[in-house]
Amino acid sequence: MPKGKKKGKSMGGGKGRGEVVGTSDEDSINDNVSVISLNSDGTYLEEGCEEPDEQAQSDVFEEKLMEAIDGLTQKSAQGRTSCLESVGASLTMKYIPEFVINRKMTLTDGIERCLKKGRGVEQAAAAQLATLLCVQLGAGDYTDEVFREISPLLTLILLDHSMSVVARSKCCWALGLLSFLANTGDVDVTMATLESIFSGSYRKGDGTLPTVPPELAPLHFAALSAWSLLLTVTDLSSLSSIPSVSQLSGLLDSVHLDVRMAAGEGIALLLEQARQVSDDWLWEVDDLLLEKLRQLATDSHKYRAKKDRKTQRSSFRDILRFVENDEPPNIQVRFGQEALSLDSWSRKKQYDAFCQVLGSGLNLHLRENDLLRDILELGEKISPVNIASVKQTKLARHLMNAANFKARSISRAKNRDKRSAVLII
Repeated sequence: MPKGKKKGKSMGGGKGRGEVVGTSDEDSINDNVSVISLNSDGTYLEEGCEEPDEQAQSDVFEEKLMEAIDGLTQKSAQGRTSCLESVGASLTMKYIPEFVINRKMTLTDGIERCLKKGRGVEQAAAAQLATLLCVQLGAGDYTDEVFREISPLLTLILLDHSMSVVARSKCCWALGLLSFLANTGDVDVTMATLESIFSGSYRKGDGTLPTVPPELAPLHFAALSAWSLLLTVTDLSSLSSIPSVSQLSGLLDSVHLDVRMAAGEGIALLLEQARQVSDDWLWEVDDLLLEKLRQLATDSHKYRAKKDRKTQRSSFRDILRFVENDEPPNIQVRFGQEALSLDSWSRKKQYDAFCQVLGSGLNLHLRENDLLRDILELGEKISPVNIASVKQTKLARHLMNAANFKARSISRAKNRDKRSAVLII
């Protein structure tokens, strides 16, 4: 018999057989459980969960941005490209017009130097940074100065066939957007320059399609898209020359999807602008154009990728409705507590252009950037709701969670602790 136990003695201290002995809830709780006092709890939250200092974060951000700006003058081409991309990413992430205005000359000189000395990817990154610089500066004298200094270089690069297609394509985008933002009178010249690029996809004199290599398709697409952007702010009567709808309809037969879609948008924009001035342009919408648009809106050719067919059909259905029935697009874009209505082809094109430049930072600039809000007619900025006054503090949430945890522990102790109910045999 084990030591310390006597035969016939029950665990109940003399209780009879079959009697159930219960213990109270308070007895089932371990008295040695640790308790955190209010003072120590508050100290813990202050030390471990302290809110980051916004001013300190801003100082670190500006310090790193200044280092990247200073790196634009280094000798290494790869280093300059990396700095161009870093500065561009920073200008995309935050709207800091005062910081940019104070360093406009430094940034402009760095971009100009990289466009002259660089090649390929570096020139593309410099052209991209030029557009972001003007988006930060907004419409006015600063953007006009940047355009006058950089546009000759952009034009030189995009017309130089010895340059890489990546650099020429980015220069097309940059030249179009800078001309769109700047208050200059040579929009006609810029549009003619861009047309000289994508006119390589026009039908030949005998009506046959030209052979455009796949590597040149992005260049023609960029030039046509930039030309279409300038068309949204141009009076057709002021242009010395402009391609006809029949010329643009020839681009719908291109083997490249991007060129076909850009041509369709260009036709819609041209008709939208023309119909606001005169109805005489309506005669140019012939049956051949409508038939092409219907085919593209219902294209099911298997030799094209499934994703390409889906994208093409979606785009050309909207274009067909406008060309045939004068029905404008109706797209709602929600960001934060606001919504942007894209109810015309001009506004949709302007929105798409800023999407291409700002990427993931578009929503932030739609909320804060005065330039974008003015162009897209969003009105005055909406003050953010003071959520801090509604939310609980971290200390209050921690205490509430601790109280809930204690209540759950007590309620579950009956089932989890074997001492709560013992059957005496």
